[in-house]
Amino acid sequence: MATQSQLLRLTSRRRLRAALRGSYVVKVSRRRYVLPTAHEAQRAAAELSGVVCLRSAAAHHGWPMKVQPPVPEVAVGPRRHLAPDRRTGVRVVWMPVAADDLVAGVTGPLKTVIDCARHLPFDEALAIADSALRAGSVTRAELDALQVRGAGAAAVRRVLAHADGRAANPFESVLRALCIEAGLSVEPQASIDLGTGRVRPDLVARARRMVLEADSWTFHATRAAHTRDCARYNFLVLHGWRVLRFTWEQVMLEQSYVRWVLAQLVRPVGQDEVDLQRRRTA
Repeated sequence: MATQSQLLRLTSRRRLRAALRGSYVVKVSRRRYVLPTAHEAQRAAAELSGVVCLRSAAAHHGWPMKVQPPVPEVAVGPRRHLAPDRRTGVRVVWMPVAADDLVAGVTGPLKTVIDCARHLPFDEALAIADSALRAGSVTRAELDALQVRGAGAAAVRRVLAHADGRAANPFESVLRALCIEAGLSVEPQASIDLGTGRVRPDLVARARRMVLEADSWTFHATRAAHTRDCARYNFLVLHGWRVLRFTWEQVMLEQSYVRWVLAQLVRPVGQDEVDLQRRRTA
């Protein structure tokens, strides 16, 4: 999902109009565009007498996410039998869906958040939950009131506990998920007073006096933006903050590197000396 202004930073009006004519993107509201993922899932659900679920449902609700589903994701009753040839090109999830959890053949916002938390990796599920909160599709009170049971309940509770609508986009949400997995407590878009003004880094680890930035060319591609970023980072360092910067490719595609960096950050003080002594005595 993207706004018109976000798309026009990356392409031209002529190319955007051509993409609309070719149905490569779909305009769902004034100045708001999505991929046709949700429409494909609705067709697949109708053919299988199922309902749109998981990431396909998130796409239907217009929530940005880490990745679009490669195929439509459709839920059918747990006792349904579908021949293998009918499941070609579709991810079928066998699970019960109550009538009051549906909106026009799609799992409702709250049900979608829960299902994604139960069935998807933590970083993907957290990005979707953050987007649902940011869009106002669900509220913090609704998430806190949920009583989750059954298989995968622990994973659901973990996502619900950490979901935060302040996250600006899935890029930041995925980086935060990696921090959480590493045991690093961070707050999204927290304000820091530098004396000469306030800044809002992408992620703030106050206890460690450290900020983590999710640097994307989408919003930092101009010379002016780059200059502002450098000035902000320098001010943070001058005021005693450490600054870590990660690219989109690192966070989304090279997570082993990000995990390694975060693991070094949370190592106990003096651990290097302990490891060296162990190697000497081995």
